[in-house]
Amino acid sequence: MTKKWSANSWRSLPAVQLPAYPDTNALEEVENRLSGFPPLVFAGEARKLKRQLAQVAAGDAFLLQGGDCAESFAEHSADNIRDFFRVFLQMAVVLTYAASSPVVKVGRIAGQFAKPRSSDFEEQGGKSLPSYRGDIINAIEFEDADRLPDPQRMLMAYRQSAATLNLIRAFAQGGYANLAHVNEWTLGFLKDSPAGHRYQELAGRIDETLAFMRACGIDPETAPQLRATDFFTSHEALLLGYEQSMARLDSTSGDWYATSGHMVWIGDRTRQPDHAHVEFCRGIKNPIGVKCGPSLDPDELLQLLEILDPENEPGRITLIARYGAGKVAEHLPKLIRKVKSAGRNPVWSCDPMHGNTIKAATGFKTRPFDLVLREVSDFFDVHQAEGTHAGGIHIEMTGQNVTECTGGAKAISDADLQDRYHTHCDPRLNADQSLELAFLVAERLKSEREARGLPTRVVAVGE
Repeated sequence: MTKKWSANSWRSLPAVQLPAYPDTNALEEVENRLSGFPPLVFAGEARKLKRQLAQVAAGDAFLLQGGDCAESFAEHSADNIRDFFRVFLQMAVVLTYAASSPVVKVGRIAGQFAKPRSSDFEEQGGKSLPSYRGDIINAIEFEDADRLPDPQRMLMAYRQSAATLNLIRAFAQGGYANLAHVNEWTLGFLKDSPAGHRYQELAGRIDETLAFMRACGIDPETAPQLRATDFFTSHEALLLGYEQSMARLDSTSGDWYATSGHMVWIGDRTRQPDHAHVEFCRGIKNPIGVKCGPSLDPDELLQLLEILDPENEPGRITLIARYGAGKVAEHLPKLIRKVKSAGRNPVWSCDPMHGNTIKAATGFKTRPFDLVLREVSDFFDVHQAEGTHAGGIHIEMTGQNVTECTGGAKAISDADLQDRYHTHCDPRLNADQSLELAFLVAERLKSEREARGLPTRVVAVGE
């Protein structure tokens, strides 16, 4: 690791999972253009998220992080963004009300375009081409020209992220997130599902509570927490040329921030302590996530924490565990004990998606929902045993009525996968499965808070 950090110091270190652009001059031109574009997010917003994540680390809030596996240019629409936001709000309401826990809302959106791959090349019908690495790099179509990395795609990703952020900010602050509309967030296809019925019952109780509060003189007009919400964006900081171009020096603090998103994370494939991705992330002041898979040694994790968070700053680091159902108890306790012994208190979050990916008999990549639920339950069990706080979940989900993950209350089968399998990369939970997961987490959170003797009233993060 270099001693002196700069926005481009990562370039002198080994790097994995970066595309090989055929025209380096065109790449440099695009990166220079991006460096002059307005920031997508602002340093003050990232600092606000860090303060809220500090509350999560202290056990006083819960992190809900989720969204698309990989955003696509083709499916970018106001309706898709709205439907995602509606389901996300429903999940947050379930967690906040049923579990009496404040929820920090972070989407995998407005920047989640690049994807790591297990192989540099993909083969179809005896033909080999570069792997699809996300729309910010190349196209999903299996053609020679489409699979060439194209730097112009970074400009398209920036513009789509800006448009997405503009709409989400309007939803979050312009009245759509008003709790008085809690019944209106339900998507049509959810109304007849078991999770949808449970949500409607909960929404009815919230309406009753709001009516009582209005009688006491508290309503959305007098209490802004009821009519708006904080919503932050995040993505994997994988394409470092793009991230460097979006790094900005904050004039108020003198610190560097990634303005491509409020929070960025380092993937399980790119967390080598002496490599480029860790080097870039150590110098920016945003909240940083680190994916923790089965191959992560406790001593290596401690080394990463010392590099990325030398001041042991509350809210700086979120450790995102992704093992697979049945493997959590084997790996997670060792990391927790090592981190605790070093006097560190990061946010611990559970990614129950990436360790539970299988190939169905029909040939589709899927994730059995029962394995997703099991990993989340195992995650809570381990933290309860270790005396630490299960701080969040990190999921790939959509507001669309897709059939990509098997199981759930509607019992999606392997044969059903072909009906509405729309993902560009990995399978996502649909709206019904996402709500079902939220109710499970709410029950575990409520039990955890009661065991710790915490109050059960509903409070706002930052109160």
